[in-house]
Amino acid sequence: MTRPAFYPSSPAAPAAASPWEGYGYGFLGVLVFSLTLPMTRLAVAELAPLLVGLGRALVAAVPAIALLWITRSRRPNRQEWQGVILAAAGIVVGWPLASSLAMQTVSSSHGAVFNGLLPLSTAAFAALRSGERPSPAFWGWAVVGAVLVTTYALRQGHGTLSVGDLWLLVAVVLGGMGYAEGARASRTLGGWRTICWALAISAPVVAAPVVWMAAQAAWPSASVVSACAYLAFGSMFLGFFAWYRGLAAGGIARVGQVQLLQPFLTVVAAALLFGESVEAATFLFAVAVIVVIAGGRRAIVRISK
Repeated sequence: MTRPAFYPSSPAAPAAASPWEGYGYGFLGVLVFSLTLPMTRLAVAELAPLLVGLGRALVAAVPAIALLWITRSRRPNRQEWQGVILAAAGIVVGWPLASSLAMQTVSSSHGAVFNGLLPLSTAAFAALRSGERPSPAFWGWAVVGAVLVTTYALRQGHGTLSVGDLWLLVAVVLGGMGYAEGARASRTLGGWRTICWALAISAPVVAAPVVWMAAQAAWPSASVVSACAYLAFGSMFLGFFAWYRGLAAGGIARVGQVQLLQPFLTVVAAALLFGESVEAATFLFAVAVIVVIAGGRRAIVRISK
């Protein structure tokens, strides 16, 4: 079978990627991810959180396995398998489950703000596992960004945290691990191969519980089916094509800061889809976050050999 021309014949990532390429692909991924929490909130209104969290991974595994087979993609090597397995644990199983449980008790706009902690979590895992050594200036900008979004979250919650917030914190830790580990593998394996293999190895684990829960559930409304389709094919599949490529091309810690914009994109989406109110302060915080991203971009992030 002839390999389609639009897939790279070499597993290695582009050698001379521009930092702006990393930011561009990263922002495209964030745009896709920004609808994840609103769609999850819509889905858990009629379906069990466990079914939503695991079911989207199983559905997304179908095109992922087909793509790997059609392109005759190689298997990950020993070093890449570590990143693929941890990415599967973090962003294929862990983050969807924790965020689905959170969406039972908090609004999507409130939950989205906690996602602003993801860049700090991702940078921490990149420093621990991926050989990146952000400068003190970078960590300073990252902490400022985390403080901004946490302040915004507490402001929305009137100074208190709920059980849903605790699930969101778990999701942030697992998501940061999955982003950093997947990006580490994608440096040599490629972004689309990384998420495809992560979905493929997760399918046998989630298949039995998903089938059992689906058999017990009533058929959902058309809007919920559409939300689940977006979660599977957008949030769980295509979004990671761009996201992992961006992280690999521009640096995990640095490009990961683009995700500070996601909460504000999600708040706007929640307002459009669910009529949730958007305060003027939201846009002020968004402008402040853009300043943080600009500052973080100029800070030095070294790669240790």
